[in-house]
Amino acid sequence: MKKFLKVLGWIILSAILLFAGFLIYITATDYRPPKVVNLMNEKPTNVTPIQQDTFSFITWNIGYAGLGAEMDFFYDGGKKVRPSEKMVEKYLHGIEHFVTTHDTVNFWFIQEVDEHSHRSYNINEVKAISEAQKGSHALFAYNYKCPFVPVPLYEPMGHVEAGQMTFTKLPFTEAERIAYPLIASWPDKLFLLDRCFILTRFPLANGKDLVLMNTHNSAYVYDSLLRVKELNIIKNKMLEEYAKGNYVVAGGDWNANPPDFKPEGNYAGDKYEPTKVQMSDKTFPADWHWAYDASAPSNRDNVKSFVRGENATTTIDYFILSPNVKLLNVKTIDLNFENSDHNPVYLRIALEQK
Repeated sequence: MKKFLKVLGWIILSAILLFAGFLIYITATDYRPPKVVNLMNEKPTNVTPIQQDTFSFITWNIGYAGLGAEMDFFYDGGKKVRPSEKMVEKYLHGIEHFVTTHDTVNFWFIQEVDEHSHRSYNINEVKAISEAQKGSHALFAYNYKCPFVPVPLYEPMGHVEAGQMTFTKLPFTEAERIAYPLIASWPDKLFLLDRCFILTRFPLANGKDLVLMNTHNSAYVYDSLLRVKELNIIKNKMLEEYAKGNYVVAGGDWNANPPDFKPEGNYAGDKYEPTKVQMSDKTFPADWHWAYDASAPSNRDNVKSFVRGENATTTIDYFILSPNVKLLNVKTIDLNFENSDHNPVYLRIALEQK
């Protein structure tokens, strides 16, 4: 018995030391970007101001080409951690095809793009999508960089390097990664996203700027104070740019319904479920515009693989426009969540010459 207890004690001590060593390693290698990161290799010179005053956008969370229609996901109540490599390739080819066949869109906001991650078999999706938009300037900012995510224990997610992308063929003078505040304490923060938004600035012929912000706000956080703290970072930047006389468009995955959101019609035959938190109609001044399509969902739950009318769906991908930006059209492109657990959202705007 004494020998057994001694062996057991050594096993327990070894496990404790191994876990402590793992935490020390993850802490030492934790991704700690500054609040603002310049995404441009060099400052551009002689940028020709843009003459046009109407623009098109698509925002799309591509779910790292790992959350297509056949997938469920453990973090959302499902069982799977990642699809097969063949399925990831299938989803990515579908995403590339969509990007290629919509090459007249002026601006793209893409979220959840893996650069080098175990969950997507280390396929460089940043490179693949950049090549699908030949001739575009592709900007990438990390928002998830961890050497090893240990959950779930039965099949850890492992190494993750992922982020957001903005790409366009139009000339810009500024591109920055602007950090959101951390919403978790140690050690949880070591394994969660370091969220941010990408700001890009485009000079216009009238002397003003078109300022764009590609965002991916926090999910799984229901503390209203934390969410407001995060939201205020991008809100204050938007208000600041508008006060300068510039045009502002922010879009992406907000992980919350727009204010007072209700689906229209039969919601494309899908089952609607509101998000646990919703945007307040007091978030922005009354003359700012919330641009979303209520006729079809932009996101589904991942408790099970997708079956129309059975999975809960909702709208969390949309745009917010400054008062000097006119909304011409906004449309959720219903792809039946074939290659991602989000549908892309199209926007067309005009700049008001005041």
